[in-house]
Amino acid sequence: MGTTLLTTFSETDIRSTQPAMKVGLLATVTPEGLPHVTLLSSLMACSPTQLCFGQFTEGMSKQHILTDPKVAFLIMGLDKNLWRGTAVFSHAMKNGPEYDYYNNVPMFRYNAYFGVHTVYYLDLVAQSGKQPLPMNTIILAAVKTMLARSLGSKPGAQPALNHWTRSFVDKIDNLKFLSYVNAEGFPVIIPAIQTQSLGTGHVLFSTSVYPDELLAIPPGVPMAVFSMALTMEDVLLRGKYLGMRRVGGVKAGVVKVEWVYNPMPPVAGQVYPAVELEAIREF
Repeated sequence: MGTTLLTTFSETDIRSTQPAMKVGLLATVTPEGLPHVTLLSSLMACSPTQLCFGQFTEGMSKQHILTDPKVAFLIMGLDKNLWRGTAVFSHAMKNGPEYDYYNNVPMFRYNAYFGVHTVYYLDLVAQSGKQPLPMNTIILAAVKTMLARSLGSKPGAQPALNHWTRSFVDKIDNLKFLSYVNAEGFPVIIPAIQTQSLGTGHVLFSTSVYPDELLAIPPGVPMAVFSMALTMEDVLLRGKYLGMRRVGGVKAGVVKVEWVYNPMPPVAGQVYPAVELEAIREF
């Protein structure tokens, strides 16, 4: 996230993270100690020392922060400036100024089905300050990753990634992010838009963008890979980080995918391993 971390948000930071149209990601830690990433468009800085987000649907991240309050966040505006950092869940409220704010935002106010019913507050630990997404470096990293994908062998026959998921991850203009839990127990979020599938059981990414952060990831850690489109389609992968490999002559990080989750409404759920369907016998 850079060498200088900040412990407060400026007034400019607060204003810049408030628009409803943005990317807001929250990384949490599951009860098993695994990284999980959720898209929360309501995530924003709400004071110099706090972030908040509004809940309008049930989700796993809200359960996770009740058992482990350590989180990571990423907020990116439509201008491709982003803020990243860590925070600790503090409390939730069903009223107050942020509750009123969310329910007067057109995205929620005019929704025929639901509004925000709870606001969650996070105490800021550290944040990066505004940083531009390094698009030129990302393009180079994407080219290297696609080269590795085309020239590299496709290890194993693990069918974790179906055709839709592979196509979605491989789409170059979709956003991708990595997350793992560091030695201090905080999740970390790293933009990795260059990520591509490698066969049906792995994904890979060049390390030529955010190299210091990517090279510092310990091999063997559980890693989440979150892929999303600006049309609000998304998919969450998770598996074992195999570390740096030479794939097709290109140095790349490789993740063996062991779990695939569909976060999208109306019915979020696990895709891989397949969940056995159970007949409904009582109504």
